[in-house]
Amino acid sequence: MSSDVPDPTDVEARAVENVRIEDEMEQSYIDYAMSVIAGRALPDVRDGLKPVHRRILYAMHEMGVTSGSSHRKSSSIVGETMGDYHPHGDSAIYDTLVRMAQDFSMRYPLVDGQGNFGSMDGDPAAAPRYTEARMAAVSEELLSDIEKDTVDFQANYDDRLQEPGVLPAAFPNLLVNGSSGIAVGMSTNIPPHNLGEIIDATIELIDDPDATVEDLMDHVKGPDFPTAANIVGRDAIYSAYKTGRGRIRVRAEFEVEEWKNGRERIVITELPYQANKARMVERIAEDVTEGDIEGVTDLRDESDRDGVRIVVECNRGANVEVVKNKLLENHLEKTFGVINLALVDGQPQVLSLKETLEEYVTHRREVVRRRSEYDLAEAEDRAHILEGRLKAVENAEDVVDLIRNSEDRTAAKDGLREEFGFSVEQAEHIVRMQLGSLTSMETVEIEEEYDEVTVDIERLTEILESEQELLAVIKDELGEIRAEYADDRRTSIIEDHGTVTHEDLIPEEEVFVVMTEDDYVKRMPIENFDPQGRGGKGIIGADVKDDDRVSTVFRANTHDYLLCFTNRGKVYRLKTYEIPEMGRTARGKSAVNILDLEADEEITAIVDTDAFGDEEYVTMVTRNGYVKRTAGDAFDNIRSTGIIAADLEEGDELVDVDVTNGTRDLVIATEGGMTIRFDEDEVRSMGRNARGVNGIDLQEGDAVAGLVATGGNGHDDRALLTVTQNGYGKRTLLSEYRTQSRYGKGLIDIKTGDRNGSVTAAKAVSADDQLVMMSERGQIIRTRVDEISTVGRNTMGVIVMEVDADDAVASVDVIPAESLESGAENESTDESADEET
Repeated sequence: MSSDVPDPTDVEARAVENVRIEDEMEQSYIDYAMSVIAGRALPDVRDGLKPVHRRILYAMHEMGVTSGSSHRKSSSIVGETMGDYHPHGDSAIYDTLVRMAQDFSMRYPLVDGQGNFGSMDGDPAAAPRYTEARMAAVSEELLSDIEKDTVDFQANYDDRLQEPGVLPAAFPNLLVNGSSGIAVGMSTNIPPHNLGEIIDATIELIDDPDATVEDLMDHVKGPDFPTAANIVGRDAIYSAYKTGRGRIRVRAEFEVEEWKNGRERIVITELPYQANKARMVERIAEDVTEGDIEGVTDLRDESDRDGVRIVVECNRGANVEVVKNKLLENHLEKTFGVINLALVDGQPQVLSLKETLEEYVTHRREVVRRRSEYDLAEAEDRAHILEGRLKAVENAEDVVDLIRNSEDRTAAKDGLREEFGFSVEQAEHIVRMQLGSLTSMETVEIEEEYDEVTVDIERLTEILESEQELLAVIKDELGEIRAEYADDRRTSIIEDHGTVTHEDLIPEEEVFVVMTEDDYVKRMPIENFDPQGRGGKGIIGADVKDDDRVSTVFRANTHDYLLCFTNRGKVYRLKTYEIPEMGRTARGKSAVNILDLEADEEITAIVDTDAFGDEEYVTMVTRNGYVKRTAGDAFDNIRSTGIIAADLEEGDELVDVDVTNGTRDLVIATEGGMTIRFDEDEVRSMGRNARGVNGIDLQEGDAVAGLVATGGNGHDDRALLTVTQNGYGKRTLLSEYRTQSRYGKGLIDIKTGDRNGSVTAAKAVSADDQLVMMSERGQIIRTRVDEISTVGRNTMGVIVMEVDADDAVASVDVIPAESLESGAENESTDESADEET
């Protein structure tokens, strides 16, 4: 080989770059890790989707498989997604499609599936050739306006097509549906939330960019899982929202039921999120077999399409509390580790609740701006064409002649531009117009359309020039989505006794608390119930079972301490906010998850108090007419299992409780319409274990209905309100009830009988007070006291609440006038603050 010709091996050697193997391995691993992080495992903070979710939804959008179309074979959707956008295998795509259709996996499923899409038992979905799917209506909101250049597109894997890098996302899907994934060296686990709460928090942040996490938590109570259940404690929620990380305890919903032959059973109706029901039942059975759980005779899974129902039957001698605690310790509680990690500008970042919503608002601001620019350009183009059409109509004869005399279409367009000054677009449109478009009727339609387009241009220009108007558009659209898709919260938040709570995160508000005979309990904001006229039927306040009845309704503040007295003479204590807040039509949560009630205990009276004064007493009355007073400080330390409040004789029950100060008169009302009034001093103060003394000499078949503490020595200008089972009631001045000695027969207060029925409640009221009444079947009415006329004793009364033939008034509570005035002042203060802001 000639020396002038270069050695080919030398040329190849010069093209090789020498690197250290550890450097190459490090860089290659980082490249791989970032590919997994950005391309597979982590969701984008803007639309809350990973690429596979986004590509499935976009493929369905392109296929026209929307919520209004017929279902399409899942295999067809998987094939289109894999062939055009996601070349990572059909199994991964189908698994993702299945999860998006499972109502127990996603709070708001994005896919409407038809066929077998798996179960909570861990059963797999049927093969894609057997199932069908289409987009859910809510998922279309994620893709709305995508054709209006609202988001950036990128080339697909083989450069044949374009796919969106993110979806417009008309609601904050990352928080609403949550996400989970494991990347290289990091993972994300974001719980789902209630759509209405997240949208309310987003609007709050738009209105007040300086809002804190605590402010946003006034709206977002906590995660809202599709399988409901209960979150135990608020500390972990606060930590997760403040720092992006937290460990949330999720507890199953269950209740202890009496069964035949004096036996009891535990019925589980809601499971923690992502729990495998079949596996959980197997593990409980294993613990029973191995002796770790004693006293269980049978375990059945009675779940069906209507919901979860797992029955744990106990033998007669079993300690149900021990069984319950064992189940809680090992099976009925799970820890959900929150890691709010998402991609922000392509980089993984742990975000607080506020930061997550801020990123979403930024994204939505960009979407609305780009959409407005697109719509404005379209509107301006249309206005330009309409201006040309109007000019053509004004010169119709000359335009027609020019076009008729032109050699061809090109010459006609050139002539229109030279003769009349039309633009290229206008001339092109005019030569394509039909002669019928030159009529006077068409002229009116063009002018009307031009006016509409002009208005649109002005509005779009206003949006683009004003940040405030643009944000107002975002808020309006969020409000529309809330109205269309929001529903009631499913997951309740309960307190774990002995844990520290963030009371400052709980807004102080007046609420109604409703309890049923089967000890279901809930609270509802008082503003949900507007006052109605006397004699109305009211509205639904609770959805009770056929064999259950409402027993109590009362008003309280969320930060008040409640002393809950039971028919067996025990008392428990809890904060009002520990009672789950639920909607009007909800049944409530079993009180067994809040209070350690015994099997045959029912709450019959509740005292709303934060702390007792030095001279205050808890005064109690029983169904058989016994009355007793106990110093308030005897109830300062109440165990979670409750303490004895009164020692009852066989067959007697505690009926009502009031707080007195030693100077009051006591009025006892009976179901038969009798009342007795006597000085409080006639009942000496006694300990908690005492039975009490006789308060009224009951007639045969009569029983005590209630207790009222009034001002002593006639110093009380209020009236005694008496309400009967059939919804009748009356007001009589307390001065008409003379003071007698204790243990008399009393005076006739109201006539009972077929029309009125027995007395349900007796309350001391002022004319400015309001009443809340609830029937056994769950109807509730709020009305003004002054609508009930003042009459004398021994009268029939007037209709206060209309109840059905198979229903009856269950409970009555008074909303004092000062409480109403305080609420009005708070509303006025809030309005003034809003105006200043």
